[in-house]
Amino acid sequence: MRLTRTLQAAAAATALLFAATACGSSGGGSPATGLNPPDLKAPTKLGTSEGQVNLIAWAGYVENGSNDPKVDWVTDFQKQTGCQVHSKVAASSDEMVKLMKTGEYDAVSASGDASLRLIASGDAAPVNTGLVPNYKDVFSGLKNGSWNSVKGTMYGIPHGRGANLLMYNTQKVTPAPTSWSAVFDDAAAYKGHVTAYDSPIYIADAALYLKATRPELKIKDPYALDQKQFDAAVALLKKQNADVGEYWSDYLKEVSAFKSGDSVVGTTWQVIANLAASEGAKVKAFVPKEGSTGWSDTWMIYAKAKHPNCAYQWMNWIISPKVNAQVAEYFGEAPANSKACAHTSDKNFCATYHAADEGYWKHIAFWNTPIEQCLDGRTDVKCVPYAKWVQAWTEIKG
Repeated sequence: MRLTRTLQAAAAATALLFAATACGSSGGGSPATGLNPPDLKAPTKLGTSEGQVNLIAWAGYVENGSNDPKVDWVTDFQKQTGCQVHSKVAASSDEMVKLMKTGEYDAVSASGDASLRLIASGDAAPVNTGLVPNYKDVFSGLKNGSWNSVKGTMYGIPHGRGANLLMYNTQKVTPAPTSWSAVFDDAAAYKGHVTAYDSPIYIADAALYLKATRPELKIKDPYALDQKQFDAAVALLKKQNADVGEYWSDYLKEVSAFKSGDSVVGTTWQVIANLAASEGAKVKAFVPKEGSTGWSDTWMIYAKAKHPNCAYQWMNWIISPKVNAQVAEYFGEAPANSKACAHTSDKNFCATYHAADEGYWKHIAFWNTPIEQCLDGRTDVKCVPYAKWVQAWTEIKG
């Protein structure tokens, strides 16, 4: 079951990213080509297992049976590799970045709003995907993303992905919405019962809506906003604030709010929609016509990892078909490995989460780290960096 994923930012955690990218040159290809990370090399071969591996992960990614005896994919890994797993659960992307900088951890399950920071600062090393046999079966849409690669070099092994959906109460929201306008321009119709994700990265949701509804702003990438574009997104969110009853980060609170009727429309995750419906809430969730934002998590290895061989073995293990299926079902996301779908206990799981539907994912703008050098390739303007998103989010919420 997917747990809380708060993304409360710390400006200090992004400062190094801005410094690292300020001198980057622009270029074609993926949006991250403007980054000039340190010249680090991936290993050409693996050595002897070191006997342990230290991981930073989202809750639910590294389970050893201690939380639920039926949920354990760590014990078999330890038996097969001799690598004892020590894990630290992080509550936010910013905490992950800070922990990686301590040098005490070998790998992290980074989301897109953390990965570019780790790449630019030199904390994350390139990976040799040839040393991860299961990588060949990873869905193509998760490879060479703007959030996990630079100039064709992968900086991690994809773990899974999910979309941020629009959920509504089918009895109280009529007619059925088709657009994000239900929580933006038309939100006043449900004043006090609109809910929104509590994070600075939610500014991208507003930008994605404006990309479709205000073409004069010329927004290409919701994570690459110049000052005018950013101001428009912030203005839209400040307007929305008057109609928001609650900002959420804990999925159980959103389930409760939709069951009670306190919330009738807002952003959600598939696992929340499933749980709310199973508990009696009259809800539906979908990707609106403008598309959606979403997340794609990547296992990244620390550049100075003390246990790199065990870290590589962990990355291969966590995306092996059976294990990747277990994690995906427990956490509530689409698996990364194309062969994982054959191992899910719910045979409809991958269809529900659109695991193999690359057409579906083309409409999802995965979380990325906003930086001053525009991720959409523009060189004639500066984009608003993440630290400014953090400040604006505080103002938006009042």
